[in-house]
Amino acid sequence: MSTITNTRKDAFLRIAMKLDAVVTGANGIAYLLGAALVGPLLGLPAGLLVPVGVFLVGYAVAVWFIGTRPEINVKAAWGVVLVNLVWVVDSLVVAFSDFFPLTGWGVLWIVAQAVVVDAFAVLQVIGLRKITR
Repeated sequence: MSTITNTRKDAFLRIAMKLDAVVTGANGIAYLLGAALVGPLLGLPAGLLVPVGVFLVGYAVAVWFIGTRPEINVKAAWGVVLVNLVWVVDSLVVAFSDFFPLTGWGVLWIVAQAVVVDAFAVLQVIGLRKITR
C-alpha cells in the first residue's frame, strides 16, 4: 500500500495540505457568498463563480481529508499536486485569453491565485519528497 505513517517526516506535507485546504475553502466560500459582488469587480459572470465556489469547497474538504489521515496516501497527495498544477495552467489561460472580459482587478486576482496555488503545489512536492526518500 502506498501510505506513510504519521511521523515527523510528514509534518511539512500535513501543514502544506491543511494550509491549501483552508485557503481554498475560504476562496470557495467567498465565491459562493459574494458571486454577485465579486463577479463584476473581476469581469467574471456570477454564474461561473458559483460552480467554481462549489468545486473549491469540495476540493478543500478532500485536501483536508487527505492531509489529516493517520497515514497520508502518497498517490492521493500527488493527485492534489496535479490538480493544483492544472488549476495554475487553467488560471493563466483564463487570465491571458479573451474567454471573459476581465477587468484589471480580474487579471490581477487570477494571476495572484495561480501564484498562490503554485506555491502550494511546490510546498506539497517538497513535503512528498521528504517522506518518500
